[in-house]
Amino acid sequence: MTAQWTTDDLVAFVQREFNSLSDPIKAGPMAAYMKTEMPFYGIQKPERLPVYRQMKALFPPNNPRQYCAGVLALWKLPHREEKYAALEYAKQHRQFITFKSFPLYETLIREGLWWDLVDDIATCLVNTAYLLDRHHIRPVIDAWIDDPCLWIRRTAILAHHRHKKETDWKQLFEHVLRRSQEKEFFIRKAIGWALRDYSYSEPLRVMSFITKHKERLSSLSYRLACRALIRNDYMN
Repeated sequence: MTAQWTTDDLVAFVQREFNSLSDPIKAGPMAAYMKTEMPFYGIQKPERLPVYRQMKALFPPNNPRQYCAGVLALWKLPHREEKYAALEYAKQHRQFITFKSFPLYETLIREGLWWDLVDDIATCLVNTAYLLDRHHIRPVIDAWIDDPCLWIRRTAILAHHRHKKETDWKQLFEHVLRRSQEKEFFIRKAIGWALRDYSYSEPLRVMSFITKHKERLSSLSYRLACRALIRNDYMN
């Protein structure tokens, strides 16, 4: 495919490949597992990977506009695997994972509204852009932590993932405390995951925080936050 490809070319390629791999026997159970009425082709991830590799090679975006258009063209298709392809396309082209793409990512979160879509956006797109551009993105994340949408709030917590020693730990801890009284399972789990992830880099700081605020954390958040600390003998 030349650099003159269109989003119609991209869509046609993905749909053709997915149709050839579709398995109706698997489609129903996959939809049931995700608790969605959205149709599936019935293609599991290992079978999708070769399609993703070809997609990256054949349809490289030339600019941010083409990047966003490609993501949205796949995202608007009816099948779940096509949405997975949209997110894969978004992740493949790291030069466009920037603050300028944040309106796109927010749209995907507000339309995705489930963990299999949102968590990929949070931990592979939003977090990557945030690490590169603290100045512009920090106030956005700070607003998201109080957003009425559960999945935006979850993203604000998971946006700190994989930042290691560069984690904005003051903001992370502040956000954990601002959401610590929530009863939403997906928020409580995100808190635990974020703290556990940071504990790999700064175990003593996380241990001090969760010990001090144990009564404010849900049992799920606390248990997940402790997991790596216990495994590495910082706690028992």
